[in-house]
Amino acid sequence: MRSYRELFRIPEYRPFFLSYVAQTAAQTISGLALATLVYGATRSPLLSAVSMFGPQLAQMVGATFFLSGADRLPPRATLAGLNTAFAVCTALLALPGLPVGAAFGIVFAQGLIASLGGGVSGGLLTEILPKNGFVLGRSVFNMASGLTQVTGFATGGALLALLPPRACLLLAAALYAVTALVVRLGLTARPPRAAGRPSVAATWRTNALLWSARPRRLTYLALWVPNGLVVGCESLYVSYDSGSAGTLFASAALGMFVGDLTLGRFVPAALRARLDVPLRLLLAAPYLFFVLRPGLPWAAVAVCVGSVGYGASLVLQERLMALTPGELAGHALGLRSAGLLTMQGVGAALAGKAAQLTSPATAMTLMATVSASVTGVLAVCARQNRQLTLSVGAS
Repeated sequence: MRSYRELFRIPEYRPFFLSYVAQTAAQTISGLALATLVYGATRSPLLSAVSMFGPQLAQMVGATFFLSGADRLPPRATLAGLNTAFAVCTALLALPGLPVGAAFGIVFAQGLIASLGGGVSGGLLTEILPKNGFVLGRSVFNMASGLTQVTGFATGGALLALLPPRACLLLAAALYAVTALVVRLGLTARPPRAAGRPSVAATWRTNALLWSARPRRLTYLALWVPNGLVVGCESLYVSYDSGSAGTLFASAALGMFVGDLTLGRFVPAALRARLDVPLRLLLAAPYLFFVLRPGLPWAAVAVCVGSVGYGASLVLQERLMALTPGELAGHALGLRSAGLLTMQGVGAALAGKAAQLTSPATAMTLMATVSASVTGVLAVCARQNRQLTLSVGAS
């Protein structure tokens, strides 16, 4: 499947796509609003970064206990319920006088809820689309995320200039409620993909199985670590230049859109498989120049170019699906999502701490340096694994 027209002719793909766009818009607006609210109250780059990316820190906790539900719960009812819970949590964040500690407790709860959503959505996508349509369908989701973030951060910045952050949080809560409604009315009720009840034991067994194969381990680490460290750079946009943070986020999202469009639509599969390392290096490289403290035009160009490197996730997800049994697709993609978002939260916390000890610009450069170094180490490990596999096969 190579045509967007073919893709959107699939009836369920359209409402699923719309629900994803609405959810991404809600996350974008609420994240920027909450980070602005926390930074205004505390003047802390660390707390501001963690408030925006803090839900990710709870993702791995949720993945440890709840992820078996990704294949063992009915997907439509689960996604509708999760988005309803997001709407409630976001509305609570808008309560006047809410202590910062209570806000972080709600943020943690959102992360636990979200840990299940990535697996349910990913597994459902493999059911809605034919096998040869997964990369194209996933790339459209990623592009939609980029475009929605471009418009969402730009709109969020404009809204914050006109409205208080709490009003923006209420708007995001309404978008989550719309998402739940679209899921409930637009998707077909499906049975769970796997038999058995969700349980902590089942989650641990499947996580251990997925982690047991070295090629999958390296793929997961490549998906999680370089990306998460660069998101740490992004978490400092507010403290780097609070007045231009929306523009920087929008520029990064635009670059991500370009990368996913190019990789998903125009690059042949054989070439695409060889681009993951160059793309991950591109992701980190522009932030090395932030030590020079570039102004808005140059900073926006740098983050836009670097974010093209997020296209590496398409290559790595395709590889992960090739390495994973079909009945574990939802769990495998859920673990990818949970680990990625957890690492993004860790990256935001590390970057915020580094910014408090140095400066936001210096912290960005440090995080980018570590990201590029990790990509190099993982590339060497993957090459050694391929050589070992070939030598074993020859013998």
